[in-house]
This record gives sequence, structure tokens and C-alpha cells, in this order.
Amino acid sequence: MRQNSSFSVIHSSLPNVTFGPIYSRRFGKSLGIDVSPSKKQCNFDCLYCELAKAKTISAQEEVVLVDDIIDAIKKALFEHKDIDVLTVTANGEPTLYPYLDELIDRINEFKGSIKTLILSNASTINDNSIQKTLCKFDEVKLSLDCATSRCLKRLDRGHKDIDIEDIKSGMLEFAKMYDRELIVEILLVDGVNDDEENISKLNEFLVMLKPHRIDIGTIDRPPAYDVKPLSYEKMYEISLKFDSSLPIYIVSRHKQKVRASSYTQDEIVSTLAKRPLSIDDIEALFDEDSKKLFFEMLDSGKIDKIHTNGVIFYKNV
Repeated sequence: MRQNSSFSVIHSSLPNVTFGPIYSRRFGKSLGIDVSPSKKQCNFDCLYCELAKAKTISAQEEVVLVDDIIDAIKKALFEHKDIDVLTVTANGEPTLYPYLDELIDRINEFKGSIKTLILSNASTINDNSIQKTLCKFDEVKLSLDCATSRCLKRLDRGHKDIDIEDIKSGMLEFAKMYDRELIVEILLVDGVNDDEENISKLNEFLVMLKPHRIDIGTIDRPPAYDVKPLSYEKMYEISLKFDSSLPIYIVSRHKQKVRASSYTQDEIVSTLAKRPLSIDDIEALFDEDSKKLFFEMLDSGKIDKIHTNGVIFYKNV
């Protein structure tokens, strides 16, 4: 293992490294793996972060041994034998973990049919060595809240020298070399990155990137700073501004608060023409009679059903 005097090695207790399992409709039963269990270590200080405010860093200062992480994973898998995915994350940014490449190699040796997923803020995606490491994961989820430098500085508040154009070019390079499931996550904050300019530029970029799925969400836990979430209705309105070819999934715990509407057959066709809908969207937007009509149209072949990385979308034939 490499030696580096710029950080201290810590022997983490096993419960701090793994967490869960957590069930997700998108990913199944997931066991979390935290490669920064001791404290927040991140090169972003996002306004919406659920972790406490912290100074940004460019490299981890406290590092857990790969052997300790592997031991924790094997112990958790012995206790939970029905895991669908191992999700590598961190109290911060997981690609800052200096032994990430060795870690994923070790995991791939014993994981069997379990999938691996990494949740990254994409800040290091223009690094070729990071790209090669991420290619070893079955699924990669990259955050992209902003498409302009002004937005990135205001919302994600990255460490010095992090540039949005580097992130976007790195994502395009990675997408060309990665032949598995690439997911992009956009977290919207009221009055910060939900403006026309940012959404337009995000759409322009995502049409080029062509990810397997795009998750649009908002704040659902107490944030580090005084910022506000968007309503489901507002997120749905914004989703219609993206190209209809993009597979957008609206992530919200509060869809039940939406007032369901009545749709005719023509209105269902028109709605699906604007954007494919997930079953969660159908449940949120359609009243009972409209749902019945929708599934009748599906059964008669007037609507197509497509599976995209754990989510079912419905679109016009």
C-alpha cells in the first residue's frame, strides 16, 4: 500500500464503515460503505448538505485502511444475505479516498452477483485515473447541480481550482469509456439553481451526455445553510423544460401532497409527449379515473413501458 505523509491512517471500528441496509426503488436493497467515517471530508461545501458546514479540502486528511473496509463489508454481508448493491459513498466525496482503486478491485473479487454503485459529486471526473477507477463499478451516479461557473460557486462552493467546464468535459470523456449504467443527479434549491439559464444549459449538456437516467430532487433533510426546497409541482414543471428524450426521474418524499388531476386520453398522450413518466409520477399526478384510463391505454399497446436502471418509464408508442 502507498505511503503518504500528508494524511493520517485511522483504524475505524466496523459499524462506522458500513450502514444500512436501505431499500430504494431505484437500486434495491443497498448496503452503504462510508470511506470517510470519521468526519466530513469534501471538496464541496454545498448549501444543501445535510452534514455540518466544513472547510473544503482537496485530499483526505484521515484515511481508513482498505483491509478495515473490506472486513466491515464481509461482516455486513454475512449478516445480510440479500443485498442487491454495495453503495460506496462518504461523509464527503468518495473519490478523494486515496485507495479507491484498490478498494473496488478487492470488492470485485468477492461480491459475486451484487452490484457496485458509487455516489460522486463529479468534481474529480476530469482526472483520467479516477475515470479508470469508476469504470470498475457497475453503476456510477454523478451529481451535476449546475452548468455555469456562477451557479457552482454559489451553490456547491467547490474547493479552489474546481471548474464547471472541467467537470462537464470530464463527464463527456467518462461517458465514452463507460459502458454500464451512468446516472446523473440534479438537486434543485429554491432561488439558487432553478433559474432558466441554469436549466437550459443543463439540458443542453445532458442531451450531449446521454446518461441512462437523470434524477431530479430537492432538499429533504435539514440543510447546513438556510436554503429552501422546491415543491414536487415546481420540479415537475422544471422537468418539462428538458428534452423529451432524457429519462428524468423526479425524486420526492412528498408526492402525496400533490393534488391529483383528471386526464383525458388526449391529455395523457400530450403529457407523455413532453416527458416520459415514472410510476411515481403517475401516482402523484393522476386521479383514480385517470390511472384506470392510463393502464387501459398501456394494456392496449398505446403506451410503451421501458426499464431504465431500476426505474420503469412510460412513453408514447
